[in-house]
Amino acid sequence: MKRALLLALAATLAIGIAAPSAAVGQPANFRAVLLGGNEVPARETLARGVATLRFNSEGTELGFLLVVANIENVVAAHIHCGAVGVNGPVGVTLFMGASGGGRTDGVIAQGTVTAPDPGNGCGWADLAAVEAAIESGNTYVNAHTNDGIDPANTGPGDFPGGEIRGQVF
Repeated sequence: MKRALLLALAATLAIGIAAPSAAVGQPANFRAVLLGGNEVPARETLARGVATLRFNSEGTELGFLLVVANIENVVAAHIHCGAVGVNGPVGVTLFMGASGGGRTDGVIAQGTVTAPDPGNGCGWADLAAVEAAIESGNTYVNAHTNDGIDPANTGPGDFPGGEIRGQVF
């Protein structure tokens, strides 16, 4: 776990995440700390994660890095629209995987997106809308898990609605 947390810290520093930047022409940086207690309903799990997000200075690209620890069977990770304590629809997909994938510690997803998901439930038409929602405090990142065996929601590694979550700030 210490190794995964050190990886998360190193990744955060590598991307240069400090605090949101409101200056025009400057990259805007954000992060989310993902914990089971932040999910709605709260999840009892040892899983943890850190998501770092960075909009380029033109607002045309969103770079992201998602680091997790002590989690099993991650099937998806997204940016959702929703205030603290409120579940919301998916706006941007960060990761998709298969059920029953086993334990993951470390970087699970990284890359760049240039638009929100087509037809997303948040109504975001472009990255400017995503950035505005983040700046308003109404977005979160979560990681969904699924062991591939019915029934769902049997414990860590099997929370299809989300196992760990963090508000983006």
